[in-house]
Amino acid sequence: MSDTQILHLPEVRYATPQLVSKREHLVRASEQLWRVQDTAGRILGHLRIVADPLGLRYRAERLHLATGAFRLVGEFWRPDDAVQALRNG
Repeated sequence: MSDTQILHLPEVRYATPQLVSKREHLVRASEQLWRVQDTAGRILGHLRIVADPLGLRYRAERLHLATGAFRLVGEFWRPDDAVQALRNG
């Protein structure tokens, strides 16, 4: 393999994180991304799983419609903490 060749690894399909709170639920958006919805179906933001050397991290993100890019709200060790950041933000 040459120095310029990039190795692309397949994405891992993680199981949907289980939330303690029943105020929100997760709807899969891609392999490592879920929409966070409240009981009325309103989208609060997104939850993304990111591999870390110490374990899985959960990123709370919001989609910025004007640019089509995700903006980081915070990164957490527990999915409920990430969802709470979206709820309160």
